[in-house]
Amino acid sequence: MSIQHFTDSNFKKEVLESNLPVLVDFWADWCGPCKMIGPIVEELAKEYAGKMKIGKVDVDSNSHSASTYGVMSIPTLIFFKGGKVMDQVNGALNKSALKQKIEENLQ
Repeated sequence: MSIQHFTDSNFKKEVLESNLPVLVDFWADWCGPCKMIGPIVEELAKEYAGKMKIGKVDVDSNSHSASTYGVMSIPTLIFFKGGKVMDQVNGALNKSALKQKIEENLQ
């Protein structure tokens, strides 16, 4: 499964009501670090298909979701499980560091 795109209108259904843990990448097209981490997030979305739902929220067009979770800088990666925030990472990570965070949040 490829990366999903979450919006203010589908966030509740796709993220908060998901049966799987969810990683949300809050990003914007103009953000350099977001562009660096984007391909890594997409690779991991395929790698963890069926174990964790991984998707992106464009903060410019979905400001409600970003403000609800206090996203002040991007990229911000937030892990959800059972509708609750479990973990959060601010800034770009390399693939091995992000993979480690995913594994921790699958426990």
